[in-house]
Amino acid sequence: MSASPSSSELLEVEPLEESGGLPAPDETIFRLRQSIIAGQHWFDALLEAIRRWRVAEETIGDRHFRYLMGGEAFDWLLLAERLLDEVPDLVPRAEREALLFDGKWAIPLEDQEFADRIGPAKHSAHLNYLYGVLVESALQLSIEEEIHKAAYARVWDIRDDESMHERVYGKTRQQLIVQYYEETGTLLHERISYPDLQEFTYWLFKLRLRRQDKARVASDTRKGLAQLTRMELAVRESRHGAILDEADFAARYTA
Repeated sequence: MSASPSSSELLEVEPLEESGGLPAPDETIFRLRQSIIAGQHWFDALLEAIRRWRVAEETIGDRHFRYLMGGEAFDWLLLAERLLDEVPDLVPRAEREALLFDGKWAIPLEDQEFADRIGPAKHSAHLNYLYGVLVESALQLSIEEEIHKAAYARVWDIRDDESMHERVYGKTRQQLIVQYYEETGTLLHERISYPDLQEFTYWLFKLRLRRQDKARVASDTRKGLAQLTRMELAVRESRHGAILDEADFAARYTA
């Protein structure tokens, strides 16, 4: 598996300019607002703000935002939502919703240009998020569907089915939760919050890479990629900021 940026590398930015003692998030939000007011396109200004952002997680009101899973998987769209909430009067609502709900960018950018805009460390962590959370979740759904189809095909067979977790990760869900606690110190309860679920999913992804041989990793990842494509009703219009395919995955994680 290729080296991933550490949380300190991911959140590293140039030194703050004089900003009247504002905390880093407030200073970044202030710059975002001023850039848009000065005439910069909001999406350009947003990517600049994301590049400068240095906080891995925060609580705003009653909502907790965790932008970084496992110290190396970065959910840039969640951070985009957080930042756009601060400038609702400066961003067209339709364009904001198109970005956050449909993944449609307000201006055309090539993937490499997007990577340059948010910086190499954050883009590398963005790829970790795509493969380790989105594709991994799609793989889990794909296996769940396989199990349900098999059970439907033998309706009169009352034997217990192998669970998705057992088939993919070699243990029951409860056993995995125990192992997760032993390795991370985080105890998951029956009702798992969305940030904790994403963190757990990324941990499962890394566990799968550790326990499976390369052929099995490739096979399961292929299923996840195919499922993700089926789930995207307008896949050609949805922008991930990266091309997700088997070759890229293999070069990044199994070389």
